Amino acid sequence: MLIANSFYLLTWADVFNYYILWMMMVYLTDVWKMRLSDAAAIVNVWMGLVKVLPIAFAHLADAFLGNFRLLLLSSVSYTTGLGLIWMSTPPILAKSYGNCSEYKAECIGNLQKQLVYVGLALTAVGMAGQSVSHAPFAAQQANNGGDCSCNILHCHCCCFKCRVNLIGVVALLVVSFVKPWHVLFGISAIIGVVSLLVLLIRVCQYNYVGPHGSSLTPLFRVLFAASSKIFVQTPENADELHENQDLASSALLPHTDDLRFLDKAAIVLENPPLSQQIENKWRLCRVTEVEETKSFIRTIPILMTLIMCGVISSLSATYFVEQANTMNHKSGRRRIPLVLFLWLYAQFRWVFNITFLGIFSLSQFFGVSNRHLPRVGIALAMLFSILCCITAASVESRRLDIVKSHGLMDKPDERVPMNVFSILPQFMLLAGSDGIYYVVAGCFILDQGPMSMMKYFSFFTFGFFGLGFLVSPVLVQVVGLISEKGSGTSWFQGTLNQSRLDKFYWVLAVLAAVNLIVYVVITMFYRYRESRLEQYPELSITVEDSAF
Repeated sequence: MLIANSFYLLTWADVFNYYILWMMMVYLTDVWKMRLSDAAAIVNVWMGLVKVLPIAFAHLADAFLGNFRLLLLSSVSYTTGLGLIWMSTPPILAKSYGNCSEYKAECIGNLQKQLVYVGLALTAVGMAGQSVSHAPFAAQQANNGGDCSCNILHCHCCCFKCRVNLIGVVALLVVSFVKPWHVLFGISAIIGVVSLLVLLIRVCQYNYVGPHGSSLTPLFRVLFAASSKIFVQTPENADELHENQDLASSALLPHTDDLRFLDKAAIVLENPPLSQQIENKWRLCRVTEVEETKSFIRTIPILMTLIMCGVISSLSATYFVEQANTMNHKSGRRRIPLVLFLWLYAQFRWVFNITFLGIFSLSQFFGVSNRHLPRVGIALAMLFSILCCITAASVESRRLDIVKSHGLMDKPDERVPMNVFSILPQFMLLAGSDGIYYVVAGCFILDQGPMSMMKYFSFFTFGFFGLGFLVSPVLVQVVGLISEKGSGTSWFQGTLNQSRLDKFYWVLAVLAAVNLIVYVVITMFYRYRESRLEQYPELSITVEDSAF
């Protein structure tokens, strides 16, 4: 039981700290007085790395380190990063170096900037590593004689969402009432230290499971073997390709005629003898391994269309936050905390999770084919992202009109007399897009992903989504340069009031619409394998786990 609780404590610490780190955009623009686009680029790169790095870390854990070593290293990295961010605040650094202790731009020197950049990088590494190793490590303890059972873990999972919501409420209250940045970041660092100690407190009693090999390795072997035989002629008869016949027939995948270049990996050469070639798995692969690699590569065009969804999702912690930060936060006599929108976004996303999961379950209950639901769901998530951009553009146009009418163009520190809840609809639509996406991504994994690469396919799916966060700063630069050449002034200026984010949102809406059309075309020509959701309906039960 204690190991299960320890696992949840680590997860809850991440949830709590994420609420604080979500305010990083405000910290960079209000305290550092950083340019709008530069601050957004830093936050987007940080969030993108959190989503992309798990691909590499999952392979690293399975092939070399094992889950405990990765969890330990990532927890140390995470805690160190939080500590560096706390140390970078002017009041803390001033005590050690006698520098300016006020939250002003002139008090932010190169040392503070270096500490923040390194701290964010370490927290990204830590969060990515923990997301990969948390659950597998807890499962290893449950399945190898730990002090908790799979049934106990399952029962705890039933209450997990409620507890996460409770942690979110606590974090909301803390961030709302604690104003000094050094105190907020200090609380985050302390929680990181406590979570690390919780992991280490029973280190001698853990059941250690070493690396058991990565199922991504065959993919690398197929690509390497095919490249090494680039000048070898591919046989017309697929029966001449190598396959290990000792495998059960149910484990074999039939040969397909597309992506013939990869078939070279299974070509048996005249020399050396076959027995020697079989021993060198980096030069000769089985047809089943080749077909699983083909199955993965076929999904890449669809995964590429998810990058645009990530670009739009990146707005929530950057430009949406900055929009809300400039508005009137008072509702009557009450002041609305900015972090409330993160909590509402999480709740709306959860509602869309449950709604789509309900549709999925009902279709299965009534015997309706659900093989099309993942494809329709991805299209629906893209439609929500388009509506989100259109709504955000309309709200920003209205906000800029008020800015001009009240002469606030050069007064970025003054509140715009516009209710902060005006921005709620775009958060709701974005939550709809992300919430549906998180469910249908799991469905698509179960339906079309290679069975042997199932774990990694999920990381690739969310990794492509995370690429959108990394692409966003590049897109901003390109749009800024084009707008400057066209009108003489870039849409991205130093402050939000001087920028034209409304036009940028319209550009994103157009790009998202084009992306939806491209996705529909790709799905029409995509070579779908037989639906696994219909073959094995019981697999759909695990979709809910991937949604949270």
